[in-house]
Amino acid sequence: MHSPKKIVWYYDFISPYAYLASQALDRFPSTVEIECRPILFAGILKQWDTRGPGEIAPMRKFTYRQIAWLAEKHAIPLNFPPIHPFNPLKLLRLNIALGERLDIADRLFRFVWAEGNSSDDPVAWAALVSDFGLTVEQAEKLIGDQAVKARLISETDAAIAKGIFGVPGFIVEDEVFWGFDSMPFIMDYLEEPKLFTQPTMHQADGVGEGIKRK
Repeated sequence: MHSPKKIVWYYDFISPYAYLASQALDRFPSTVEIECRPILFAGILKQWDTRGPGEIAPMRKFTYRQIAWLAEKHAIPLNFPPIHPFNPLKLLRLNIALGERLDIADRLFRFVWAEGNSSDDPVAWAALVSDFGLTVEQAEKLIGDQAVKARLISETDAAIAKGIFGVPGFIVEDEVFWGFDSMPFIMDYLEEPKLFTQPTMHQADGVGEGIKRK
């Protein structure tokens, strides 16, 4: 039986759910390649005319409580950053400049969500970039490179074109998955690539669109 061998993972360091996903990627089979795609969540929100949970006042308290509960439930270290939402551009561009690799993404995620740091804190930022053998000046030059900036824009645009509407997002073959809680769904699809050919899935795909808000 054919089995998918690659997962494309879309993420932004602003998302605590993407952080939780980053700490659970090793639960996928070791035979499955994971490709990293750092993207700008704000660009996704703008495209689909929506807002993140941290921007909706009644959702904030629940969201952070749920993150704390999920982290404890899954034994994932968690320390919230000083503020949220925050500007993730420096982290995203650093990830691209250093290479879109799992180990680099993991270090950057842990900087924010395991250690509770902010890239706007000069001391914390200097310590982070030193982990990569960089001075602050060298790091600033890397993230200021026009090619790096363009890459982030193009990655975000490409994600939108493929149907990504949130982070963490995943694409397995041509199927889009969304959210930390979709990871077991992905596991089932990896085990049974014909999952979406089942009658209930055909019914789900055929649900008509009703009332539209103006």
